[in-house]
Amino acid sequence: MAVSKHYPNPIRELTSNEKDHIPECPIHHEGCMFVKGNDLNLMLMVTSCAIGGTLQYGYNLAIMNAPTIFIQNFVNETFRERWDVQLKNYQVTLVWTCIVSIYSLGGLAGALIAGPMSITFGRKKTMLLNNIFLMLSSLLALTSRAAKSFEMIIISRVLVGINAGISMNVQPMYFGESAPKHLRGAASLSSAIFTAFGVVLGQVVGLREILGSEPCWQYLLASNAIPGLIQLLTLPWFPESPRYLLIDRGDKEACINALRRLRGCEVQRSELDEILQEQAEAKGLRPSRPWELFADRNVRWQVISIITLSSAMQLCGNDSIYFYAYYVFKESGISPDMIQYITICTGTCEFTACIICNLLIERQGRKILLMGGYVLMTGWAIVFTIALCFEHMVEWMPYLSMACIFTYILSFGMGPAGVTGVLPTEIFSQTARPAAYMIAGSMMWINLFIMGMIFPFLVSELGEFCFVPFAAVCFLSALYVGLVLPETKGKTLSAIANEFHKLNYRGQDKQGLPAPQAQYQLGEVCHSTAL
Repeated sequence: MAVSKHYPNPIRELTSNEKDHIPECPIHHEGCMFVKGNDLNLMLMVTSCAIGGTLQYGYNLAIMNAPTIFIQNFVNETFRERWDVQLKNYQVTLVWTCIVSIYSLGGLAGALIAGPMSITFGRKKTMLLNNIFLMLSSLLALTSRAAKSFEMIIISRVLVGINAGISMNVQPMYFGESAPKHLRGAASLSSAIFTAFGVVLGQVVGLREILGSEPCWQYLLASNAIPGLIQLLTLPWFPESPRYLLIDRGDKEACINALRRLRGCEVQRSELDEILQEQAEAKGLRPSRPWELFADRNVRWQVISIITLSSAMQLCGNDSIYFYAYYVFKESGISPDMIQYITICTGTCEFTACIICNLLIERQGRKILLMGGYVLMTGWAIVFTIALCFEHMVEWMPYLSMACIFTYILSFGMGPAGVTGVLPTEIFSQTARPAAYMIAGSMMWINLFIMGMIFPFLVSELGEFCFVPFAAVCFLSALYVGLVLPETKGKTLSAIANEFHKLNYRGQDKQGLPAPQAQYQLGEVCHSTAL
């Protein structure tokens, strides 16, 4: 059997010669379990990185709701002062749509350069350098009003989109490579927690009483610089990814020092052996390129899985449910002045669900959370459609619609929102991981842009049935997870490789290769990454 250059041999073990070349250092030969207090360094690293990382994605989505009218008026006034032209409503809407949608295109660009940057500079340095785009974006947004230039807002949104695109790819990779096996899923899932927290924070800061008023909208758009500054001040104190240091840079001593700092105790022999085994398998191989993964049969179902699930995450309609929130709350009798406060509950709902998912992911596994989330979303999308059809006939139907909004968001947060970002770290080797994240990130941003463009047409053409396509996407995604995706909880990369090996060569005799037993290890998840 020819072993893929992009994926490790699922049955290869370290030779005695390779194990003998482990540098002398204090290493424990027992299991990988750590005492609760020793996970503090990892938790602090996760917090420092995510505050300036995926938090920005959610925050920059949320802060655009409050200043909508103010920026539209600013665009109209700018045209009138420059060219003495009064824009029509559809023209103002077109410019506003460009300002909002260009964020997705910036995110796509960021996803495409995230892989090469993470290989060249490392995971931590990439996150730090990423703040260049953020600071330039904040400066342009802050000065756009004084300069009377809406074009500066557009450029600002492109730059902050690039920042978010890089963070969404590199941060889960950094966390997954830095965490021990029993906390790998929970650490990677914390990216989703901070994304949801960013949405809540953006909704709060966007209140009229804070920065969501007409005189302050430029400060609201520039406020994303503050989390970036926090990251710049704190992240340099934490180490680089141990796997990157050993496998990509070949620096064993730096790898061991990084492990010791992250674990807060001496390095475990079993954990170092696993990294050394992956290094031996990747020896002499350059990092993969995205098109090479498409051409390699050995990773065929891994690539199909990340494309399918990354696309489903945006096509499932979770972002669209926020569009209906204002309408449903208004129909339920909530006054327009109070709706902005009730809307914060939607973001809080997803934030809470992501925390619950963080506590469950190492207990219940990835597969059951992902499949269960999509099954529940399918059911709630159907109920929501029925409620929209009968809202003018049955008095209490608007309240059912309101309940569907919260349950739909809860279901998304407890499964797809967090688990999807964990998968590329767990199912691809070190050399293929950056390219895999480039593919996954590109699909996410492309589908986010597509949804932003077609959703208004879905609403106008399908009316109350606009969530039927989302229900279909959720059902098909749940079916795919149930039938194709193997469980990855607590397994080594070699064990996961062997699971996909059976899918990639289904029906062929693989010369009787033995399947390694899955190696499971549970940990104190709730004490280490539930922030």
